[in-house]
Amino acid sequence: MAHAQRTGSRTHHRAVDSREPTRETRLSHHDEPNQFALLKQRRFAPFFWTQFLGAGNDNLFKYAFTLLVTFKLQIEWLPPKLAGLAIGALFILPFLLFSATSGQLADKFDKARLIRFVKWLEIAIMALAAWAFVHNQVGVLLACVFLMGLHSTLFGPVKFAYLPQHLNERELTGGNGMVEMGTFVAILLGNVAGGLLMDIAPHGVEIVAWSCLGLALVGRLLSQAVPPSPSSDPGLRINWNPVTETLRNLKLAHQNVVVFRSLLGISWMWFFGAVFLSQFPSFAKEVLHGNEQVATVLLVAFSIGIAIGSLLCEVLSRRHVEIGLVPLGAIGMSVFSIDLYLASRGLPPASMLTLAEFMRQPAHWRVIADLALLSLFAGLYSVPMYALIQLRSQPSHRARIIAANNILNALFMIASAIGVGLLLKAEVTIPQVFLIVGLLNAVVAAYIFLLVPEYLIRFVAFVATRLVYRFKVRGDENIPAEGPAILVCNHVSFVDAVLLMAASPRPIRFIMDHRIFRIPVLGWLFKLAKAIPIASQREDAATYERAFAQARQVLAEGDLLCIFPEGAITRDGELGEFKGGVMKVLETHPVPVVPLALQNLWGSFFSRVDGAAMTKPFRRGWFSRVGLVAGAPVPASSVTPSMLRERVGSLLASG
Repeated sequence: MAHAQRTGSRTHHRAVDSREPTRETRLSHHDEPNQFALLKQRRFAPFFWTQFLGAGNDNLFKYAFTLLVTFKLQIEWLPPKLAGLAIGALFILPFLLFSATSGQLADKFDKARLIRFVKWLEIAIMALAAWAFVHNQVGVLLACVFLMGLHSTLFGPVKFAYLPQHLNERELTGGNGMVEMGTFVAILLGNVAGGLLMDIAPHGVEIVAWSCLGLALVGRLLSQAVPPSPSSDPGLRINWNPVTETLRNLKLAHQNVVVFRSLLGISWMWFFGAVFLSQFPSFAKEVLHGNEQVATVLLVAFSIGIAIGSLLCEVLSRRHVEIGLVPLGAIGMSVFSIDLYLASRGLPPASMLTLAEFMRQPAHWRVIADLALLSLFAGLYSVPMYALIQLRSQPSHRARIIAANNILNALFMIASAIGVGLLLKAEVTIPQVFLIVGLLNAVVAAYIFLLVPEYLIRFVAFVATRLVYRFKVRGDENIPAEGPAILVCNHVSFVDAVLLMAASPRPIRFIMDHRIFRIPVLGWLFKLAKAIPIASQREDAATYERAFAQARQVLAEGDLLCIFPEGAITRDGELGEFKGGVMKVLETHPVPVVPLALQNLWGSFFSRVDGAAMTKPFRRGWFSRVGLVAGAPVPASSVTPSMLRERVGSLLASG
């Protein structure tokens, strides 16, 4: 008797199967409800607060030093208008010089030990800086800026290589979101604290000195609780030549095209953000006609936006690495950059406005909203990219990939400063700079997404499962996080593959009827996803054999392959007979087979409920409930078409 495919989907999570658990599976048994729960766990909390205090101390020190040389000291060789530029350049320089070395150290040694070493270094630097603050030794303070840049250079690869060692795939997006949020909140608090402490007369400088040293000491105490993080490549021989090692790291990153182009995508985000952050003081004064408090409000809006965007990633991604958020983030970055230009170009001239006067004008609220929203979307853009890089990089050289990322970030930020300087010298206004960057962002994003179509494909899947359907997934822990496997699923509609893409944390290669590639839009999308066309042996023997050859290659490369064993989309809503194609693949590649069941899709716009699909767009309205259930993997030795059909049928009935 045929199994019906009309069953609905429940939202309850099914118990994990009893197979021998991997590390990923063991962790999934104890998944917490959201990323904030990580702050209660030793594997994350000490690390989070250590990096939080480090980022805050960096910015407290730098901003207080900037205020010191701008308002309190008159240094002939360091005029105020160059102070911020000099301090920023000195801080970035170590990223160019030492990132390659720091990546090697993070791969070779235990990361917890390195974190504690970096915190000892911070204490030494802040002790020297405290003495220099008290004695107005500007040259020594500049040296301390360089050393704090070195401190951050050493910590960067450790920070992002630590997370995938202690968080599983379902936690990685949330963990990265917490780190990004914490970093920008720490930057904000550090800048605000630097300004407030320097204003305390007559001992502001001394208070700053002791505060920087105190934060370094607290950070070292917290780092003692960071759990061991074993070396990923203990036999690595350190290459101390920064030039050759930098080139080697970039070549290493380029071995994985998706990872390397994601590095470029993140570096572009830093280019984009640096334009706005560098122009806040001038934008506040020359365009918005506000005082320094107005510039601080712009920084607050920007920091809060990126913090919220970073935290939203886990909610929107449903606890997976959801790179479909990246195009959404890019769209928002461009839209609100362009609107910021429109909102600020026609503001009437005014005398210097206080914060209260500035906030009383409704037009200024639009400016603040644009800044907050463009940074929120920047958070949605960057966090999944960081998580993808961590997930797809080889553990043995993950830290060196992060080091390559830091090098690229520094280069892009320097290019940003040069580019903005040239535009301003050419008498381009600051709002016009924002417009140019917003338009450039659209061009760069489109280019990246065409080079790495996985981002675009996941975006389409993200939209389909959030805006077209209310898509619930159960048993997704049964879809392997790594290694080759075959997925077998019932075939209900023309968008089955799109829904499966959204449910899987990894890319899937589909074997699909060659005729589906002729359908406008969907055909283009499936070609972009590198789906494998297949025809019957009688219809086209060459296509048939080529499809199975490609399928074997997919498994040989360690990827996921999906087969719809019915061979065609159902015409009556019933589960058809399973053909033997899966057995042909298993003959040469005996990998696990995961049964999947799509529920409640029959009767939707993309199904053949009326004999022809896509004829009644609102047959079931918007947000109709559909579901996917993933069953326990079946060993290749136990697989038969009839057994797989029975498994899929029982999953359908479980709804």
